[in-house]
Amino acid sequence: MARISGVDLPKNKRGVIALTYIFGIGNTKSSEVLDKCGVDHSTKVNDWTDENIKAIREVLSEYKLEGALRGEIQMNIKRLMDIGCYRGLRHRKGLPVRGQRTQTNARTRKGKRKTVANKKKATK
Repeated sequence: MARISGVDLPKNKRGVIALTYIFGIGNTKSSEVLDKCGVDHSTKVNDWTDENIKAIREVLSEYKLEGALRGEIQMNIKRLMDIGCYRGLRHRKGLPVRGQRTQTNARTRKGKRKTVANKKKATK
């Protein structure tokens, strides 16, 4: 099993797909990495040699991945919240940040629906 950047890559997947399990690597970057290392894209991870894995690790050391990248993203969000800009306020309130509508949809950011009780009618 190949372990790169603290992530166990799935053995039975193609190399291009397996590298996307690392936070900060998508399809394009995984293709670029494999091209630089000279590894075939269709080769499965369990067929990689130790030299292939070593070359991939060396190329990936140039990028900010996993914990360092997550930390940087969190610091950027915290900075926006501290300066009190519009995006920071949206993050603080837990609402969509990029201009999406909120009257309908936006359930992922807003969370589960909270029922608001109706006003009681006055009895005579």
